[in-house]
Amino acid sequence: QVHLVESGGGLVQAGGSLRLSCAASGRSFVSYGMGWFRQAPGKEREFVAAFNRNGGNTDYADSVKGRFTISRDSAKNTVYLQMNSLKPEDTAVYYCAARTTYGLGIFRLRTSYDYWGQGTQVTVSS
Repeated sequence: QVHLVESGGGLVQAGGSLRLSCAASGRSFVSYGMGWFRQAPGKEREFVAAFNRNGGNTDYADSVKGRFTISRDSAKNTVYLQMNSLKPEDTAVYYCAARTTYGLGIFRLRTSYDYWGQGTQVTVSS
């Protein structure tokens, strides 16, 4: 079993920054990719950012490219999402996801991930 716990959400003004963290734990945890998704009220959960197994390659949704950065600290089994220049439309619950099924590449689909965190709320005021 893998547990993912997000933190770092909150209320911020437009133009501000937040850094989300996702701590992963579990026996023999090995991921084949980690990602961040978000879900705004009344909308489907959407892809935000992800990296591949070794973290050497990253991918971003067009809406956040140039503003958000995904990174990881392997020693701490923690993934981060640095969010800069935040906009009101970034308001959503942000979820961390882990893929433990073997696979190569970077995964944008929700169904590609095996484990999810409980989510952390990000609210950007105008």
